[in-house]
Amino acid sequence: MKNPKNTRRTFIKHSALTTAGMVGLGSIAFSAKSYGRILGANDRVQVGIVGFSGRCKSSLIPAMLKHGKELNFEFTAVSDIWNKRREEGAAYIKEKSGKDIAQARNNEELYDRKDVDAVIISTADFQHALHTKEAVEAGRDVYVEKPFAETMADNRAAREAVERTGKIVQVGSQRRSGTNYHAANNFIRSGKFGDIVAVEMTWNVNQPGRWRKVEAVKQLREQDTDWKRYLMNRPYEPWDPRKYLEFRLFWPYSSGIPGQWMAHQIDTVHWFTGLDHPRSVAANGGIYLWKDGRENFDTMTAVFDYGPFDDTSKGFQAIYSSRFTNSAGGTKEIYFSNGGELNLDTNMVTPNGGLTARHASAMGKDAFLLPEISLSEVAAPDTEADTGLDDLTSAHMKNWMNCVRSRKQPNANILAGYNHSIANIMTTAALRTGEFVTFDRANQEVMAGGKVFTY
Repeated sequence: MKNPKNTRRTFIKHSALTTAGMVGLGSIAFSAKSYGRILGANDRVQVGIVGFSGRCKSSLIPAMLKHGKELNFEFTAVSDIWNKRREEGAAYIKEKSGKDIAQARNNEELYDRKDVDAVIISTADFQHALHTKEAVEAGRDVYVEKPFAETMADNRAAREAVERTGKIVQVGSQRRSGTNYHAANNFIRSGKFGDIVAVEMTWNVNQPGRWRKVEAVKQLREQDTDWKRYLMNRPYEPWDPRKYLEFRLFWPYSSGIPGQWMAHQIDTVHWFTGLDHPRSVAANGGIYLWKDGRENFDTMTAVFDYGPFDDTSKGFQAIYSSRFTNSAGGTKEIYFSNGGELNLDTNMVTPNGGLTARHASAMGKDAFLLPEISLSEVAAPDTEADTGLDDLTSAHMKNWMNCVRSRKQPNANILAGYNHSIANIMTTAALRTGEFVTFDRANQEVMAGGKVFTY
């Protein structure tokens, strides 16, 4: 007999609840009943896949298999509501590990199984938070891709569930497992960098086919999947294979650029400063070139105001820009202080732009020029990481796997995901409404033009 707590109806009902009236989001004591089973130190950790996506195939599965033997982890099942991807996922695991795994038509079937202790979630952007909520309430630990949430209702509901159940959740912000990023964090927090006065971030590509899946869209038929289950708590609309497979181009299934790219970079601002989220956001953008029916912008710029809420005289601006239409400038993250810059593209600290003696004297100040040093020279903790993108994912996965065993908090825990989601949702609100956006801390709501932003 199926557990009524895991039925689709109950899950959708609970997942759709907003938590605007929630009192306190702190850690809540949890019962041993929240575990699928209690793992011993030598027990094999059995992992299910929720959504066999391209990202899962290219990075997440290889990362776990790389460390699986050492840490005694194995894949046992794959859940995907599209039959083609279920079969492909099982075949891929068989090819890479030699192991046959079970196929679940949906997550209810997956969580009815006794051989799944933890899951890797790599589904559509708007589903991440609710799939995390579903997993932890079914007693499973979670590695979930970013963006964590695309609405505050989903964000609050998932955070509450994770804290209530006490499950281990790693959000896929893999920069948090990079030695260069740990070195940058250490240097900034040491005080040697000085106060941050500005941050500049870009992510530029020239890829009209990015997030397009033209051939797959032609193959997908409604009868081969479960469109209503796919929609979860989003407003119902008729079957659209593009919104199923090319979801990153369409709101409210994805915010596009903010959720996919900005989420990585804005997360480092929160990490390095200890600030949870922006005080305000203004943004603009449009679909200037790739007019292929998409709804999310191909070009955007957002300006964030960061600082303590109780002292608006302190703080700094972070400027994020991104475009699909020209790749010049590539990807960059530069932190500025009055004494110079910390550049995470070159992994160098330099006195570039710092306060010289000539200009300092006019204000009766001393010169402030940072030394020129490599981040590799800055002491960093052992993060099991390297600076390459593939190595970052590998290290991030290993960190999660170790934490599943130790029950320690991983590098990118639920708060990291919750907070980058606030910044993303504020940006989406600014882009979609044209309003100046703030955050209501008391009610944990994004406010655009004085109104709560939803869809």
